[in-house]
Amino acid sequence: MSHSSPAATAPVAAPQVQSIDELKQIAAQVRRDIVRMVHAVNSGHPGGSLGCTDLLVALYFKVMKHQPAPFDMDGRDQDLFFLSNGHISPVFYSVLARSGYFPVSELGTFRKLNSRLQGHPATEEGLPGVRVASGSLGQGLSVALGAAQAKKLNQDERTVFVLMGDGELEEGQIWEAAMYAAHHKVDNLIGIVDRNGQQIDGSTDQIGGLGDLRAKFEAFGWKVIEGDGNQFETLLPALEEAQALTRQGQPVMLLMDTQMGFGVDYMMGSHKWHGVAPNDEQLEKALQQLEVERNSDY
Repeated sequence: MSHSSPAATAPVAAPQVQSIDELKQIAAQVRRDIVRMVHAVNSGHPGGSLGCTDLLVALYFKVMKHQPAPFDMDGRDQDLFFLSNGHISPVFYSVLARSGYFPVSELGTFRKLNSRLQGHPATEEGLPGVRVASGSLGQGLSVALGAAQAKKLNQDERTVFVLMGDGELEEGQIWEAAMYAAHHKVDNLIGIVDRNGQQIDGSTDQIGGLGDLRAKFEAFGWKVIEGDGNQFETLLPALEEAQALTRQGQPVMLLMDTQMGFGVDYMMGSHKWHGVAPNDEQLEKALQQLEVERNSDY
């Protein structure tokens, strides 16, 4: 990664939220952003984005040490996050904007001509917070491994996080990377699998048959934690446990159980909302379910 040039503005510290109630409010606002973004252009991936909202909110507003501005591609002395399943870009963009990486108003340009907010995150547009193009499934774990090893070479004590979809685990490169991580003792890495049991054509059990993921990752030499990814009360302790297990000679994997479409009742648990935008009536119904104390829609 190349170093970015110094910015004239003063550094902007990452937000730190202590209250679970406040995290829930932020998550509700992010979910509002998601459904409005995909509705506006009648394209995008709301299901997985809604399911992973609580995780990204927890990471960016509570768990990770990071500096939104000036944005540094290297992320020296910062925790890094890589999104491997890049199709859930709506949640990624919303969380980046609301944690200070770029103006919230830019969310209104999602998937539009000449927008920096492409359907899948890309680096050529220079969007702060995005360190790698993603969406070609199976590559994120390998990228995160490289970043984690770079931190070790730089004697950087911070942690690298990477999120993958469970359907994405059908890609062979994931397992090559998993083998490499354990063999090389990349123990400053926390992998996270969004285990929602759904992929574009149906359930993961019907399409690919993932089997016992805990046993598989343990057999590859990883430490494994399982937890509920849609409840902050259980998600935060799971992330804390994962952090406590780093730097003990093994990479760490969090198998995070979520519901696709979480927060919007007619989307929950259905693969049909993997890549379908709500219509006008469905949007209004979703927004009614995602009420927030202080509405800050862009």
